Amino acid sequence: MVKLTFFGGVNEIGGNKIFVEDGETQIFFDFGLSFAKGQEYYTGFLTARKVAGAADDLELSILPRIKGLYSKEMLKFTDLEYEEPKFDAMFLSHAHMDHCSHLQYIDETIPIHVGECTLRIIESLEPGKKEQEVLGKHNYKTFKTGKNINVGNVVEPIHVDHSVPGAYGFLIHTSAGTIVYTGDLRRHGPASFMTDEFVEKASACDPVALIIEGTRLGRKEKGENLSEEDVRNLSNRIVSKTNKLVITTFYGRDVDRIRTFYNVAKDNGRKFIISMKTAHLLYKLKDDPVLKLPNPLKDENIVIYARRKKTGEYLGKDYYVWERPYLENSVGFQHIQENCSNCLLNLDLYNFAELVDIKPQGGEFIHSMSEPFTEGGMDQIESKVMQRWLKHFKLKFHQAHASGHCSLVDLKWLIGKIDPKVVVPVHTEHSEIFKKFVKTKIIQPKYGKTMEIK
Repeated sequence: MVKLTFFGGVNEIGGNKIFVEDGETQIFFDFGLSFAKGQEYYTGFLTARKVAGAADDLELSILPRIKGLYSKEMLKFTDLEYEEPKFDAMFLSHAHMDHCSHLQYIDETIPIHVGECTLRIIESLEPGKKEQEVLGKHNYKTFKTGKNINVGNVVEPIHVDHSVPGAYGFLIHTSAGTIVYTGDLRRHGPASFMTDEFVEKASACDPVALIIEGTRLGRKEKGENLSEEDVRNLSNRIVSKTNKLVITTFYGRDVDRIRTFYNVAKDNGRKFIISMKTAHLLYKLKDDPVLKLPNPLKDENIVIYARRKKTGEYLGKDYYVWERPYLENSVGFQHIQENCSNCLLNLDLYNFAELVDIKPQGGEFIHSMSEPFTEGGMDQIESKVMQRWLKHFKLKFHQAHASGHCSLVDLKWLIGKIDPKVVVPVHTEHSEIFKKFVKTKIIQPKYGKTMEIK
């Protein structure tokens, strides 16, 4: 008999923590940050204390109280007694915080299975640290698509398309049959063929259960279901009609979006201005034969932007060691002031104060992220703050975003193709909508409650 227990991702977006038991085999799939639970207790600078280890999150039930899972160091200031690890493995579907962030609490002796690209992205989250130190020290084991991994059960990772590279779904071959876990996925992105391959392989297994995300269900979305090519075309129309500065903002690890705006800048004879952190991510992934990303230190279409720090004089000592290789060929705000008609600047909301130095004389702002209140978009306060900055500098707002998640139409197609005996919705605030288009039996998971798959 196989048991499934969900310690996150239940009636919420993200926070996936899926526990699979098959006899003596015990495996976790993802161990991410719960945005919903976190927002109940944390805001702004009020966050869990690093010095407290897991104490704050355990006290507030943001972390499940599970013995034999957390490291001794992380339990030092808690009332949860440390036990030797009893779990066979943990698998990460991709490098988004709502799927991997709480890895920092996990005992370092539990093997962590990740895609090769995911491990490189994890390292880039905190530049200057080794991969094994970013989310705690771990015994990482990397895989590629289609590789069978025997951890008591055979787990087969299959690549999928998502808004971060190196995303995977899993075929979990158990004594009760194959359980399919989608992770996060879409069919309208540049690598939609990966998702289709995953669906084909999952279908061939005659699965007993399908654990499937439903992020976009029940959410009001303006406009069409844009593809990445649509974002490029829309952005090209905006940029081609102005001789003023163009600014864009998007999720920092969305390399498809980075590539899109790199091409938009190139299409319009502009330089793509990126932060040191984005440059670092591109440099880490530059040799990936699948991604084929530009080298930020050599590509003539990329310019690295250096924010003033400490002395304000762009001295090497003002910057972290990992930033210094990017400082030599970087530009400051004066360059953008003098060349605004030739720049496409990537600038995050939290760095909008740079606009005070840049002093744009009007221009265009392309918001290439989820809209407020949709699919994890910014909250109302952040949205209003952003709009005030844009108004102050006379920057016209445009929305151009391709989701990282399946539409309702694609979810319906996916479930029909895989044809599982049971559907288990996760990573959604509206799991009840599945009942409207799924004929298969649906089991609504409950937090911390075990269900049996026979």
